Amino acid sequence: MERCGVVRLGELRLKEVIGVNNGIRLGYVGDAELDLVHGKILSLMVPGRLRLFGLLGREKPTVIPWYAIQRFGEDTVLVDMEQIGNTGTENRAEAAV
Repeated sequence: MERCGVVRLGELRLKEVIGVNNGIRLGYVGDAELDLVHGKILSLMVPGRLRLFGLLGREKPTVIPWYAIQRFGEDTVLVDMEQIGNTGTENRAEAAV
């Protein structure tokens, strides 16, 4: 049964995160930080990219505060990159050029 305006965490992980300011594709939602006391989502996390096919580990994850999320689409989450700050996205911006 589908409810309007409701999404499950499992469905959220299938959405790609894209910066509205520059069109950079950050990756897919990997995790969420929840405030269980107040029942709120604080942030979404996008895992860092693999470095040298995973042999050198991963880049830092990108933490997206809830207030930086602009819109949830069918397959995407649009975020305001200016509100994210410097959270490991600088390498992704260079790779996109």
